Amino acid sequence: MTIEHKRSSKGEIEDLIKARYSLIWITSPEETRVEESLRKLCVEREMRLEVWSITEGFKTIANGQGTRDVKDPMKAIDHVIRAEGRALFVLRDFHPFLKEPAVVRRLRDAATELRKTKKSLLVLSPITKIPPELEKSISAVLDWELPNRAEIEQAARKVLPNLPAATQQVIESDPQMMERVVEGALGLTLTEAENVFAKSAVRTHTFDLETILEEKKQIIRKSGLLEYYEHREEFSDVGGMEILKDWLVKRRNAFSSRARDFGLPLPKGILLIGVPGTGKSLTAKAVGALWQMPLLRLDVGKIFGGLVGSSEENMRNVIKTAEAIAPAILWIDELEKGFSGTQSSGSTDGGTTSRVFASFITWLQEKTTPVFVIATANNVHQLPPELLRKGRFDEIFFCDLPDREDRRSIIDIHIRKKKRDPGQFDMDRLVEATVDYSGAELEQAVIASLYDAFDTGNDLSTDGLLNTLKDIVPLAITMREQIESMREWARTRARMAATRGRGGAKKEGWMARYGAPSSNLGDKGPAPDDGDRKIEL
Repeated sequence: MTIEHKRSSKGEIEDLIKARYSLIWITSPEETRVEESLRKLCVEREMRLEVWSITEGFKTIANGQGTRDVKDPMKAIDHVIRAEGRALFVLRDFHPFLKEPAVVRRLRDAATELRKTKKSLLVLSPITKIPPELEKSISAVLDWELPNRAEIEQAARKVLPNLPAATQQVIESDPQMMERVVEGALGLTLTEAENVFAKSAVRTHTFDLETILEEKKQIIRKSGLLEYYEHREEFSDVGGMEILKDWLVKRRNAFSSRARDFGLPLPKGILLIGVPGTGKSLTAKAVGALWQMPLLRLDVGKIFGGLVGSSEENMRNVIKTAEAIAPAILWIDELEKGFSGTQSSGSTDGGTTSRVFASFITWLQEKTTPVFVIATANNVHQLPPELLRKGRFDEIFFCDLPDREDRRSIIDIHIRKKKRDPGQFDMDRLVEATVDYSGAELEQAVIASLYDAFDTGNDLSTDGLLNTLKDIVPLAITMREQIESMREWARTRARMAATRGRGGAKKEGWMARYGAPSSNLGDKGPAPDDGDRKIEL
């Protein structure tokens, strides 16, 4: 049985003790914090609290004093069974000893014996690793919650007096700054939060969000399944797609407590589909910088491990890690390649893909933590239909090839990124010559032309770019039928990411010859939608 966090972890454990649960498993890396909560609980309920470790034996930390030099795991369980009175016993890091059959058997005996007493035994471990023989003997498994906003803010305020007076005044006069600091540290353990606040104070003499996010990066590295993506792209690097960008900008502050007080629900995520190279992945990368939130990239291929049952466990670990550092953005690139085999999963992999996919979409539907999912897909026809049902994502956007103004914007961006002045180029000629080109193809054209210019000893120029463009065959030509099919699908099932065709804009190139659902939408507009810490600065 797993306990849901409808109440605080301290409240849950109090209920379990009142109900005479004899053997409880607590999963948490925060040993000191958990034991402090248990100490307060035992003081309130006038119970003795003894904690055990292989290095120190038993130590009484509530309603009593003294130690017992009992370091053998079997003798430790015997001590718990023989002890008298109302008491709570905690076994630290006991999971390695559960490989021994005799220890497992004795722990099962203890679970039975303790039901007749006013004693409870808690196994406190950073991981949940329960032998099958113990599954029915352990009354409850409780994942101890991470520090809440109040605890994180208290940790920050312990460091505040160490900052320069002017900085303290700025922070105290701007409640939203403290709120952003607290939100940035949510998902860290209390020790991690205290450490990162101290490091930020030493490094910048203030609370620096980038320093706080670096701490979260370490958590991702330890997981091995997720990649922490550095904020290298700015939102201004995304050309075109005004509707999509406006939608994202409006939700920049939607994860704040002010938004909750206003009645706004937490944004769930978006699905970006469309032509390859139109900026779907670039947008996902840029959102992290815009929202100042950690961007986590999930390679679905890493989920499917070699051992039976490991894939399902990997997906649970991904979800747990993402939620642990929330608020965060979870980016899943080329979603259709990871989950395209769900329909035939029963006959190809024993149903593993189906089970992993079911876990993912259930979490997507029911999640209450501030993890915003950005999924991208190039081939919508390979996506399982369950994924496209309303409620999985807030919105499905279709990213089409850029029109004239979008191409002008994209070419301008890439010329500036190469430290050239776009005003020195004939943008009208370049725009006319790049009909049917995707954003990625425009970027590569600038790069290829730059190589040619460097080789000949010249500089990047309009003529050089035009010569390079002659050698590129746009994807819109080689994938004409697929793009037409995607546009037809998107006509009634997705929202356009760009304002193509508005104001009587001229259709051009492939669209002019074959038509495009996104152009039809142009006339109608878009679819609706523990003491003070002293620091040496």
